[in-house]
Amino acid sequence: MRLVFAGTPEPAVVALQKLLASQHEVVAVLTRPDAKQGRGRSLQPSPVARLAAQHGIEVLKPTSLKPDTEDGQHVRARLRELAPECIPVVAYGNLITRDLLDIAPHGWVNLHFSLLPAWRGATPVQAAIKAGDQRTGASVFRIEEGLDTGPVLATVAEDILPTDTADDLLTRLAHTGGDLLVETMDGLEAGTVVAKPQVGEPTYAAKITKEDARISWADSAEAIDRAIRAHTPGPGAWTQAGEARLKVGPVAVTDRDDLAPGKLAIEKSGVYVGTGSTAVLLGKVQPPGKTMMQADAWARGAKDIEGMVWQ
Repeated sequence: MRLVFAGTPEPAVVALQKLLASQHEVVAVLTRPDAKQGRGRSLQPSPVARLAAQHGIEVLKPTSLKPDTEDGQHVRARLRELAPECIPVVAYGNLITRDLLDIAPHGWVNLHFSLLPAWRGATPVQAAIKAGDQRTGASVFRIEEGLDTGPVLATVAEDILPTDTADDLLTRLAHTGGDLLVETMDGLEAGTVVAKPQVGEPTYAAKITKEDARISWADSAEAIDRAIRAHTPGPGAWTQAGEARLKVGPVAVTDRDDLAPGKLAIEKSGVYVGTGSTAVLLGKVQPPGKTMMQADAWARGAKDIEGMVWQ
């Protein structure tokens, strides 16, 4: 099939690579505009744009798809000229207006990293880990006007491991989901794919703010473990350690129950923090202006932290 691919961040690159290696023809890519990145804050193309450029594929970077904008009008005209049969989408990040949904015969088909209707929204992988789900997956569905409400074309399941960070799980889902997207394109072309309405009570995964990633030491050790892994690597779980804001990497749950929530204990076996249940053993921490380091190395160089209560 003749495709225009819509996507922006690194997880979308995997799906685009798999489509490029398939029998289908990707004639153009739709992605977010270049963004300031790095210490120099220079404008850089999205990961999807970089891959498309390497393959000599046309890249469209509208700031908006709204029909009353110059960018929106240009994209509509160009998409009609390109005449895609389907527009697969992976984490594109721009609102697709109603009139655009009918521009390709097979519509816009989205790869979403959950088993819909579970965890509709922007952060399904993080939400599944934080909630303690043992199983998640990827869904390919036809986009309609509602938020991730369209009929499902295909799914694949994936176990959530006890040590999974959001990055670990998303990396696996990007590959299994990318394969699923190619299979769905094959099925749409062959006429063998049947869209089925979503069944069940939906849950929602909103965008994560920095405040959402703040650790609540009054929560149970298990809940804290999940929350930290859900926010690793970004935006990064954090706590207020005196006057400093400290990022905290994944922890280990222990059976130690002699520490109040947030209270530190520095021992030969490691650095412990109390929670609402049992203490956790810190793995890595990141002080302001520094890189992630082992918690015991941080503790040796820090001052007046024994017995400190993190907030």
